[in-house]
Amino acid sequence: MHEASLMKHLMRKIESVAREQNATRVLGISVRLGARSHMSASHVRDHFAPASAGTVAESAELKIEVLTDTSDPHAQEILIESVEIAE
Repeated sequence: MHEASLMKHLMRKIESVAREQNATRVLGISVRLGARSHMSASHVRDHFAPASAGTVAESAELKIEVLTDTSDPHAQEILIESVEIAE
């Protein structure tokens, strides 16, 4: 359940950025995976594909940086670093 909630939140953010930029397609997303998010990079990749199906981010390249600082205020989150949109 935790994974589904994190992925829904991530997809809402990505779709919001796409709307703000009037984009119809997202080519790539760079994210930072918090040390306490309880997800590995491979786990995020596995859940991203079905979460992005049918959205502007479907088939987007996913770049993940895994953070190790458990005291970081965002350690439980998946943070978007950048969203590359099609022009």
